[in-house]
Amino acid sequence: MAARKTPAKSNTSKEELLQFYRQMLLIRRFEEKAGQLYGMGLIGGFCHLYIGQEAVVVGLEAAAKEGDKRITSYRDHAHMLTCGMDPNGVMAELAGREGGYSHGKGGSMHMFSKEKHFYGGHGIVGAQVPLGAGLAFADKYLGNDNVTFTYFGDGAGQVYETYNMAELWNLPVVFVIENNQYAMGTSMKRSTKSPSLWERGAAYGIKGEAVDGMDVLAVKAAAEKAVAVCRAGDGPYILEMNTYRYRGHSMSDRLGDLVERFMATRCPIRRNTAPAKRSRRCAPKKTRSNMCATCWSRAAIVAKMTSRPSTRKSRSSSTPAPNSPKPAPSPPKASFGQTFTPEETD
Repeated sequence: MAARKTPAKSNTSKEELLQFYRQMLLIRRFEEKAGQLYGMGLIGGFCHLYIGQEAVVVGLEAAAKEGDKRITSYRDHAHMLTCGMDPNGVMAELAGREGGYSHGKGGSMHMFSKEKHFYGGHGIVGAQVPLGAGLAFADKYLGNDNVTFTYFGDGAGQVYETYNMAELWNLPVVFVIENNQYAMGTSMKRSTKSPSLWERGAAYGIKGEAVDGMDVLAVKAAAEKAVAVCRAGDGPYILEMNTYRYRGHSMSDRLGDLVERFMATRCPIRRNTAPAKRSRRCAPKKTRSNMCATCWSRAAIVAKMTSRPSTRKSRSSSTPAPNSPKPAPSPPKASFGQTFTPEETD
């Protein structure tokens, strides 16, 4: 069965586009700072960043209303920021401070907000999936039209029993598969023979579709369709968001060479939402049309981290010839998580 893809809507207002841009940029900058603090030792434990996947949660939240619930796994910072939780409280929790959402005792993976209907942040892979179905069951029992967004990755377990129960009871839950192509460090091409994950719900009679998770407008259009189905009492619904993360599974994992190439061609912040008039310093000539300044800065740092220049000095270089031109100044060294403009990295 071929995956059905929802085309992006073109009737989005300028105000909505600016709001999407601000939300995705907030996530990107927050996660970059979290990565920097982790490298400095100010954030302990595990820290899973959402860089590259910003369009998924921003597009889905655009289809939510007051009272809708959301629950996710350990890669959860972006979900908290997008549903309206205070970035200062989230960062305080990452740093183990009492002012954090779990008073500094939960860390990156265990934060909650009853006011914003955010139910975690769960460190056990797939454990949030049946909990999300339980939240949807509560709404169905109470007779309201609220919907629960249950996020999980392409490597999550405890899913199929929940699929069966959700379809059996027509629960108002949107299962969101954040397929970033890697279950921890193993590529999907090496781990599964069925590349379409949303179609696995067909065995239980669940409707769904695949979506370009790098396009916030496509995500929003698909989310509105899924939410309408669930509010009408015909849920559940599966959305497979095909996306890509620009960092390792957690901060302790190395960056791959594919990251730089992916950032050069597909950037969720640049697509649809970046201002029409932009500076020439937004990106180098070869990739200026597809990469935002943030991605180009990150790509330059990745290239610097993955390259291994020779440290040997030749004898001829020690004594420069007379009247020879001065060598070009070397670019500044990039500390972990730091962002440079293209002029600083070129």
